[in-house]
Amino acid sequence: MTVFFALVRRELGGVFKSWVGYVVMAVVLWQLGWSLLNLISRLSGTSVTVPLPQLFYQSLYFWMILLTTAPLITMRSFASERASGTYEALMTTPVGDVQVVLAKFTGSLLFYLLTWLPLLGVLAVLREVTQEPAFLEPNSTGGAFLGILLIGALYLAMGCFASALTRSQMVAAILSFMLGLGLWGLSLSSAGDRPALGPWGPVLDHISVIRQMTDFAAGVIDSRHLVFLIGGTFFFLFLTTRVVESRRWK
Repeated sequence: MTVFFALVRRELGGVFKSWVGYVVMAVVLWQLGWSLLNLISRLSGTSVTVPLPQLFYQSLYFWMILLTTAPLITMRSFASERASGTYEALMTTPVGDVQVVLAKFTGSLLFYLLTWLPLLGVLAVLREVTQEPAFLEPNSTGGAFLGILLIGALYLAMGCFASALTRSQMVAAILSFMLGLGLWGLSLSSAGDRPALGPWGPVLDHISVIRQMTDFAAGVIDSRHLVFLIGGTFFFLFLTTRVVESRRWK
């Protein structure tokens, strides 16, 4: 465990030693503030049946933040190691491949959660200004952050897998973005005419991350969502481990 935590600290330290970490945090903060203000201005004077925080988690704003953040965080995980020549040194140390993959994933996940923490402050300010308790309602807020954690973990696992495939951070970011966009696109398909989808309708509905985030934001914790997101995360981490193992013996 000591080696694992040392690798996690190394991964987190690498994020903050480069400009990428600070740029990602700045971009997320800007997107959060701009998207919430824009959403409020668009709904000004409009009667809605869904609380504003839930509308935000269902909106394109939220998904654009997630789709762009995960690739930027994970693109350097393995690609930068290979490009800088430290990958070979890391792989020759007495550290298991699983430990390396989990440490890099954990470091990325901790940084990802750190970028979303300001959202609590934004919601607190909006609650104070509007005197609307729905902005920090415990069930919906807790469910929303659980969704941010689990869906983010799946997208970060995809990013780690993409980063392990190449030595180019840009290529890793593009591959990760395309994987995430593909899953989001399937989620959009499930929201269409379900009878027209035939037997694929229930399948697409089950893997819909949009549907899952909507339920989480409403405070609904469905075990099917948990199984899919956690299982998907471990699946991509397993694929990442296999890629790392194959490169060790090349």
